[in-house]
Amino acid sequence: MSDGCCGHGPEMKDASAPFRRALWAVIAINATMFAVEMTAGALAGSQALKADALDFAADTATYAISLAVLGASLRVRATAALAKGASLALMGLWVFGSTVWAALGPGLPDAPVMGVVGLLALAANLASVLLLLRFRDGDANVRSVWLCSRNDAIGNVAVVAAALGVFGTGTAWPDLAVAGIMSALFLSASVSILRQSIGELRETRGAADGHEAHGAEQHP
Repeated sequence: MSDGCCGHGPEMKDASAPFRRALWAVIAINATMFAVEMTAGALAGSQALKADALDFAADTATYAISLAVLGASLRVRATAALAKGASLALMGLWVFGSTVWAALGPGLPDAPVMGVVGLLALAANLASVLLLLRFRDGDANVRSVWLCSRNDAIGNVAVVAAALGVFGTGTAWPDLAVAGIMSALFLSASVSILRQSIGELRETRGAADGHEAHGAEQHP
């Protein structure tokens, strides 16, 4: 993700009602897929599916936070985005650590289950991406929602590829490699969101200082 894609977009006041409806739909999709994919990941013994399931859970919480702060001040929305960026970083580190741990143990994931559930998850995330496409250039809070959905779709393609790799090689390494790639995606998105949200917080702080200075000039 380049720095250029993280610029300030339009305010969401006029689009708040459509964005709220889109968020409610995406929350329902993600909550359902978390339950489906976590169960499938445990049954298939797939680290990539488990990582993707946790991503669905985190996204459900992320979208709920976005819904709660929609229409709030820029400072509140930027603070929410800051928290989401930090949570993405923690999730990326957790996936990385659990992948390293899984690499030390035996076991072969169930490739057919990985493939079927991966395709189902991809369909769910593509639906989310389409629902959120028109809001992809908003502020840090809105943009974090778009980045999460986009990364999820990329991750699902990787899970399907991992299933093909496990089936073709008869080893767990494709599954573990995809989990590692997903960890890198989480960390990359975290850096992007944190950078923009910190910039927005500095902007609000500068605006507040400017108002205070202007008030002091008017009332010596």
